[in-house]
Amino acid sequence: MTELERIRHSAAHILATAILKIWPEAQFAAGPPVENGFYYDVELTHRITPEDFSRIEEEMKAEIKANHLFERVEVTRADALAMAESGQLAALSGRDEPSKFKLDIVQRIPDGEVITLFRNGEFTDLCAGPHVMRTRNVGAFKLTHVASAYYKGDENNPQLQRIYGTAFKNKTEMAAYFEMLEEAKKRDHRKLGKELNLFTFDDDVGPGLPLWMPNGAALIEELEKLAKETEFEAGYQRVRTPHIARKSLYECSGHLPYYADSMFPPMELKMDEDTLREVFEFEDELRDTEQQIAAIEARLANKGDIELVEEERALEEWRIGREKTLKRIEEKRDQYSYYLKAMNCPHHHKIFGAVPRSYRELPLRLAEYGACYRYEQSGELFGLMRVRSMQMNDAHIYCTTEQFEAEFNAVNEMYLKYFKIFGIEKYLMRFSTHDPEKLGKKFVNEPALWLQTEDMVRNVLQRSGINHVEVPNEAAFYGPKIDVQVWSAIGREFTIATNQVDFAVPGRFGLVYKDSDNTEKTPLCIHRAPLGTHERFIGFLIEHYAGNFPLWLAPEQVRIITIGDDAPLADYAQALHAELRSHEVRASIDITSDNIKGKILHAEQRKIHTMLVIGHRDLEAGAVSVRVHGQGNLGARPRNEVVADILASIKERRNTGNS
Repeated sequence: MTELERIRHSAAHILATAILKIWPEAQFAAGPPVENGFYYDVELTHRITPEDFSRIEEEMKAEIKANHLFERVEVTRADALAMAESGQLAALSGRDEPSKFKLDIVQRIPDGEVITLFRNGEFTDLCAGPHVMRTRNVGAFKLTHVASAYYKGDENNPQLQRIYGTAFKNKTEMAAYFEMLEEAKKRDHRKLGKELNLFTFDDDVGPGLPLWMPNGAALIEELEKLAKETEFEAGYQRVRTPHIARKSLYECSGHLPYYADSMFPPMELKMDEDTLREVFEFEDELRDTEQQIAAIEARLANKGDIELVEEERALEEWRIGREKTLKRIEEKRDQYSYYLKAMNCPHHHKIFGAVPRSYRELPLRLAEYGACYRYEQSGELFGLMRVRSMQMNDAHIYCTTEQFEAEFNAVNEMYLKYFKIFGIEKYLMRFSTHDPEKLGKKFVNEPALWLQTEDMVRNVLQRSGINHVEVPNEAAFYGPKIDVQVWSAIGREFTIATNQVDFAVPGRFGLVYKDSDNTEKTPLCIHRAPLGTHERFIGFLIEHYAGNFPLWLAPEQVRIITIGDDAPLADYAQALHAELRSHEVRASIDITSDNIKGKILHAEQRKIHTMLVIGHRDLEAGAVSVRVHGQGNLGARPRNEVVADILASIKERRNTGNS
């Protein structure tokens, strides 16, 4: 964890301590640091509201002032269970009822895993840490809001109260954060998305499924154009894959069953008559087998001291036959079980494996703006930032170990190029590695490959000088990953994309290439998505630019406004409009009956980047008067110069948004 995350994690424990001082019966579940602060989930008869915050915060201040040590204690599994059963975890002392959520968590901890507690003053909690040294290291904090959340995100579990807050090293940092939040409210992508007619949601379509309106679609088209040009120049090849696939594909990749909770439920299609007949025959065979097994088991149960070796051998054979028949039935049913695509990589792996591959073809870079669908919990949906359908700037690079460093570095350089185009000045790459103690559980059990690939990623980051931090125990299950975090113009932090190194799944798919020595080898795979998804990245851009997009990206790039509506002015405006449209500039003419001030005001409110105002003097001089949103009147210029400058600005993707 970073220093700030430790402060916030510790603040969550201080919050729990304070709540228990007021409501000793409170039961606690999880209390982690999150992107902008921390929370703790609590079960409590009393409904906590913002009116309770001042009382809770006073208790928190007292805990901080006491400057208690955060003490880490390792305990045995038996001790942890005993403490949970006696109500001593997430508590100030023992109580009459168990610490039920902590008991559930302890019971789920794998055997052999180290179990730790943290104490601060009277409060003891089940926690892996880390924390700050003492409570006074939490320099400033504030409770922010309350929400509801199901325990472990499962709607079949109890609904808890989630108390949110934030914390910082000092009051100055916290004041700057809340100033940023006030500005962020004005830039909220949900608010601006509605005002600028970029996207909408509809109950009949479903939550988390955005509908892109023409203005939003223009943003998408520009981003895809940028990505396709950049990737073509970098040697990528474009592919297309379907939106659904059989269950077997995701079982092969390992996403089923481990990722099933994040996928939409399967579509069970009707079997054709031949397949249905086969299934019925297998089921008849299965019933016969079950009868044989039952009969033999009955004879063996009544055999007394007589050894029935042949019977036992026959029983084992029948049991093996039963498993084979069950597998045949499952395989037949699975042929008619389809899932919406939650990720593109299994489909791309199939494309790689569709034809024999030679080392001469590597690195092979397959790119697709692929549509994916993920069943996010309804309580986690948030505008464009958390959705159920998304279009991902995805690509998979298949390469040799020797090619890896150059390829991974090229991906990072692509990020830096995009950062420059969008005026992103602050960024951080979180390099996530594995935990050797969790091999075979959370991470693929390939210790040598983990060390090798982590060293390769680390070397690339260090040699390139890219701003990064290393975070243990947060890698993907099949390899190390990099989460790309950026800061908007007002300093708000966003995670926009992830890069992953995959040394395991290509082998599961049997992907090989013929090397120069004529032996078959499995390639490494780099998963990368520099522009993330359209949904999340456009959400970021809306807030980054406050809706004032640069000319090349603006949904409506130019609006032509006439001072008057007589025929010569109208003809001049139409000719200018036709010229711009012939160059694929998104231009329009204001044909409303408003006066000039009203037309300009409306264009400013709609955040139209460039307004070309035409009066009789402009007509006579073959000129236009240029206004740029947020900059005002830039004066009259020759028409040809203005058009040339507009075209150049779009072609060069000048970052001239007024954020």
